Amino acid sequence: MRIRLADVTKRYLREGSLRVASDEPPALDHISLDIADGETVSVVGPSGCGKSTLLRLVAGLETADCGTVHYDEHDVADVAPQDRGIGMVFQDYALYPTMKGAGNLKYYFDVHRRTEDEARARAKEIADIMGVGFELLLGQQTTTLSGGEQQRVAIARCIVRDPTLFLMDEPIVNLDAKLRESTRMEMAKLLKRYGITTMFVTHDQQEAVFMGDRIALMRAGRVVQIGTFDELYYSPVNLFVATFFGSRPLAVLPATVADRTVRFGEAAWPLPAVLADRLEPGPVRIGVRPEAWRFAGAESGGGARMAVDRIESVPAERLTLAHGTVSGARVTVVAPAGTAGDVLWLTPDWEAATFFAADGEHALHTPGAPEFF
Repeated sequence: MRIRLADVTKRYLREGSLRVASDEPPALDHISLDIADGETVSVVGPSGCGKSTLLRLVAGLETADCGTVHYDEHDVADVAPQDRGIGMVFQDYALYPTMKGAGNLKYYFDVHRRTEDEARARAKEIADIMGVGFELLLGQQTTTLSGGEQQRVAIARCIVRDPTLFLMDEPIVNLDAKLRESTRMEMAKLLKRYGITTMFVTHDQQEAVFMGDRIALMRAGRVVQIGTFDELYYSPVNLFVATFFGSRPLAVLPATVADRTVRFGEAAWPLPAVLADRLEPGPVRIGVRPEAWRFAGAESGGGARMAVDRIESVPAERLTLAHGTVSGARVTVVAPAGTAGDVLWLTPDWEAATFFAADGEHALHTPGAPEFF
């Protein structure tokens, strides 16, 4: 099922007020999204940005002040949540504690007056899909199950009703690291197998990348950018997107472009022709990732002096990282093996650097994803 949101805005009443204040920041601010049939879109962003509100609005648990939500070609404004054919999974599992696992799966059939044989057959089918050991969980009281086991039952309860849309709100955030990884892999496998359109809310960027065909990054009630991980990582629309993604910090250099040269602190670097022709003179901010620095000798000139305050070894990736400052800006670089000492001389790899406006609100130049032959 295709999901389309067009210019959706949602405001909440201020506490003690009977009317929505026009100066109150909206929880959702003119959001437009188009999710293809069978696609999984991860919704990620900092706390309070509107991720869960967006999910609840798509589910029909919240109503929009303006804008529309379409399931395929149908406006669902007047369709009750229980009639939308959705399966929701929450972080708190929301299982019926007085029932065993099997009872939680069969409850849907009881409510819809289906036969016992149909319920039993469907529960067996789902148990086979959920993998090794799941059938044992069906015979246990849900209050005796671990967090990971409860979440498996909650996911199965969604699948059992053949939903056309999955809405998942941080479903594995309460699990420990090992359980999160195994449950995440199981969920991804199920979504691929069924091809069900899914919105997956998380605050974890790695989880968003693993689960989503595309990622929608939110800030202050708006979708700032939506795309694949490569699109967000290599072609961010602004500095917020660039700093949000990546396991290691992006160096942000306040610099000035003038006379086909960029000046940062005491360093002055001639710009490649493609950048010199594109960038207007004036202040900019340059984003440089740890792997996008080149090393120069002090005697070669043109390099920026980095005062190193820490060397970090990353054995799992066979990397050495150097952390320090360059003209007051914090910088992390992937350094040559055996790097020692307290000074490095650096030059950005201009093919991998990103240029932003001085306020960081829009990108002036992005490197784009690298091409592999």
